[in-house]
Amino acid sequence: MDVKTSKPHPQQSQVKVLDAKVAKMALSSMLVSVTLMACIMLTGCDKKPDAAQAGGQMQAMPVSVITLAPTTVPISAEAVAQTEGAKEVEIRPRVGGILLKKLFEEGAVIKAGQAMFLIDPVPFQIALSSAKAQLAQQRARVEQTEREAVRLQSLLATQSISQREADNAASDNALARAALAQFEASVREAELNLSYTTVTSPLSGIAGRFEFSEGALVNANTSLLTKVSQISPIWVRFSLSDNELSQIGGYLSLTKVKEVRLILPSGEEYAKKGQLNFAASGIDPALGTQQLRATFDNADKQLLPGQFVRVRVITGQKDGVFVVPQTAVMTNAQGKFVYVVNSKNEATIKPIVAGNWVGKDWVVLSGLEAGDKVIVDNLIKIRPNALVSPHPVGGMPVPAGAVPNQSAK
Repeated sequence: MDVKTSKPHPQQSQVKVLDAKVAKMALSSMLVSVTLMACIMLTGCDKKPDAAQAGGQMQAMPVSVITLAPTTVPISAEAVAQTEGAKEVEIRPRVGGILLKKLFEEGAVIKAGQAMFLIDPVPFQIALSSAKAQLAQQRARVEQTEREAVRLQSLLATQSISQREADNAASDNALARAALAQFEASVREAELNLSYTTVTSPLSGIAGRFEFSEGALVNANTSLLTKVSQISPIWVRFSLSDNELSQIGGYLSLTKVKEVRLILPSGEEYAKKGQLNFAASGIDPALGTQQLRATFDNADKQLLPGQFVRVRVITGQKDGVFVVPQTAVMTNAQGKFVYVVNSKNEATIKPIVAGNWVGKDWVVLSGLEAGDKVIVDNLIKIRPNALVSPHPVGGMPVPAGAVPNQSAK
């Protein structure tokens, strides 16, 4: 049996060839598309850092600056101080007894001689009456001895008695007069003790706290009843170390100090100037300081004893120095420095030697020159040699686009 093999139809062969060509073309198109997308992505990633870097180079930090000019500042030193009454008296009773009444208000203004306490006066009134009675008795005794001496003296003239009897009568009269003087002193002492039952203030000032209560038993000269402080004028006590003294010209004396200023706890300066009224003649070996004291007028009673304040001692003035705000001065491992804007509008570091404070400013002794532009804000954001956009304090910042791009040039 003969087997016949079938041959493909000519049209079917052409269709298969066309399908293969179409598939090959589609695959080529896909490869081209993927390649183009990869190139685009790579190009975009390469350009992003350049754009960001270019944008960072164009930005400049706006900062406020002050242009320095030499000035004159006082030579001064500051220290913590404490106020105290110019006169402070402890009120103690001169006689002991029961404290009947308090005659003042705590913290009130007291005048010299004003009654403050009343101690039970009855025992002292009795003592005074007894002393007066003894005095009267002794006066009678003096009169009796005097009459006896006169009578015996007349009898002696007629030789009716001996000289010894007349002399004894005269001696008895002299002894009686001496005893009379003693009893008179006892009366004055009793009167004085009775007056001490009313306790008065020896000076004008401000009364302190009452240490006892009414009805308490107080002892003479030992029981502390209260204190009275004279606060006008008021004293301020402070001290300065060797280093602080060397900055203002050495150890202080009453003639060396020009004036003393007082800074209140609120930061405000006291309106009235003070004067140094005490300067220790030596240095305290335990603390290494010179003890000082100043006096201030306090008629309006703005200051009270015991307040902690600050004092500024001024001994002269210094010319040709610069002052910068405290916020502009920074500190690193090498010391204090400030940021200064150079001719290229770059922030550069300048080390300085700082002195004392004048108000809210640092006194710069060296490191700066006239005309330097010191940056006073945005200091945390600034880096050395960073591009900045300076403007005067209180002025409007210069737009970032107006600053020339130094790197581009």
